[in-house]
Amino acid sequence: MSTLILKSRGMLMPLPIDLFGFMTSDDKQFFKILGARIARLRKEQGLSQQALADELGIAQQTLAHYEVGRARMPVSLLPALAQFFGIAVDELLGLKNGAGKRGPTPMLQRQIERLSRLPKTKQKVVMEMLEGVLSQTSR
Repeated sequence: MSTLILKSRGMLMPLPIDLFGFMTSDDKQFFKILGARIARLRKEQGLSQQALADELGIAQQTLAHYEVGRARMPVSLLPALAQFFGIAVDELLGLKNGAGKRGPTPMLQRQIERLSRLPKTKQKVVMEMLEGVLSQTSR
């Protein structure tokens, strides 16, 4: 439950509002399912809400509201989420089951994409570590 501040006759009056107050029951269901899908994808990648929120440039509490369907997610966030998870926006929305496609992006590919978004100095450290591990296993 959130609070709306109403100014009436020079007085500020807090009014409790339900974030669902402006949604139809179909909207509520849609956003709950979308939020659950995002939470599942995030957990599959082993990410905290804070880590994903940082990637998206939003507050962790905002992401938490989206994941449980308490608030509407802005449409402008969908492409960034889909790209981050390596899926199409249609799949993120649950419109396609991926039939005819090769399936979700493999974990290694998603990690490489995340690595490419790191600063160059951090990329170099990760690459050196990876080279060390790979050279040990090839012996």
